[in-house]
Amino acid sequence: MPTRVSDQVKLADMNSWHHAPTDLINVTPTDLKSWWKGFQDPLLNELITKAVNANHDLKIAKARVREAETIITIAESALYPSIDLYSSGGREKKIDRIIGVPGKQGIELKTPTADTISGGLAARWEIDLFGGRHLEAEAAIAQSAGIEEALRAVQVGLLAQVATNYLELQGLQKRISLQQENIAVQKEKLRALQLFAKNGLATEADVSNQKTLVGTTESALPLLTSSAKTLTHRICVLLGETPDKLETRLSQVISLPVMLPEIPKLLPTDLLSQRPDLRLAKTEVTAAAANLGAARADLFPKLVLSASGGFGALAVGGFSSLAESVYTLGSGLTMPLFNAGRIRAHIAAVDARLDQAALNYEKTFLLALEDVENAFVAHTSSKERKKQLSDAEKSAQKAYQATDALYQRGVKDYLSLLDARRNTLTVGDEQIKAETAMCVSIVSLYRAFGGGWGSGTASRAENNGIVRKIPPSSTKTKL
Repeated sequence: MPTRVSDQVKLADMNSWHHAPTDLINVTPTDLKSWWKGFQDPLLNELITKAVNANHDLKIAKARVREAETIITIAESALYPSIDLYSSGGREKKIDRIIGVPGKQGIELKTPTADTISGGLAARWEIDLFGGRHLEAEAAIAQSAGIEEALRAVQVGLLAQVATNYLELQGLQKRISLQQENIAVQKEKLRALQLFAKNGLATEADVSNQKTLVGTTESALPLLTSSAKTLTHRICVLLGETPDKLETRLSQVISLPVMLPEIPKLLPTDLLSQRPDLRLAKTEVTAAAANLGAARADLFPKLVLSASGGFGALAVGGFSSLAESVYTLGSGLTMPLFNAGRIRAHIAAVDARLDQAALNYEKTFLLALEDVENAFVAHTSSKERKKQLSDAEKSAQKAYQATDALYQRGVKDYLSLLDARRNTLTVGDEQIKAETAMCVSIVSLYRAFGGGWGSGTASRAENNGIVRKIPPSSTKTKL
């Protein structure tokens, strides 16, 4: 029997998260499957639905799943007899086949022409005495399940990419709007300074410094615009569209979502059933263990049964044709005696592959734990930064209002009012970046948890009953 995964793999013992926030909630499998709906953004829902239906990476992964299903059929076919239909016929004339026939002048020597025809059925069946063929079929089933998990991993990553790019695009669009307003404020201050300089109320140095500030502020706008267009093009390609297909629709200024999905309360062990990459790594161990058992089965004898039956006819020129039913029954037993160490070397190689698969499973679990912990840290830090910048924005807004009130009473000058407005816009830009980072951190958390597909769904192999399709062997020896 193949080595069990639990005997081969030693996963890290971790019962809780070290950096998880306290406001975690219990989520249903449906919530985890469609986590992006927590943003309550109809456009985001529409984009993700289109990506699931049209993304090319997802289509390629689905085609690989279909290919893997045929590999299962090929592997299982070795468990059953093979039956072939055969037929042959022909005419021959050989010099060594000389016969004497009565003629006008006595016995004459002739080389007759013979017509032969035969046909029937031939069957062959290798009895799986030691379970080698069964284990090869189990390995094919595990490999097929692994390709299906790879499909799910592509889907999880795709949904996270679409949501992340969309949220970052929203943040950039708001920042572009603020930057344009900031440029307008800077230009207004420059106009005021130039006017004051003409009247001796400002120096040329003040004007030059303000020109520098205007140029610096304007230089940031092309970078923001370029990044926004790049994200738009990326979203289009993820949706299976040409890069410019949705540019007009996505170019409008969109507000960042007010509602955010709640953070799911999952344990580290839940990752084993939810994350497709971990499920994929497990199938690789299962397949490697089955392949090891199949390799060991090559050390034992193989029994082959064969049978054929049909009809044969022979007609020799000048004589009546002969016809009869023909059949053959046979069996064969082969046992490896000497192969210069080939079989045992193959077993050692497959055993090493099993160790590699087990170690990769352990490593993948550690990487998954790291992924979640890092996502928790990123979310906590972005949340704290957003709160601090929110307080700073309120203070900047309060200062601007106070300066405006003083300006209206003639206590503050116009330049002070413009500076207060510029400070408000600068803090607002940082606030938008913090909001975007916090939204993206939520997406990263759900991606780290493997959200985006239903873990309750059975694999296609289980749904089709492929495992139960394998017939029991007549005798099975533990390997």
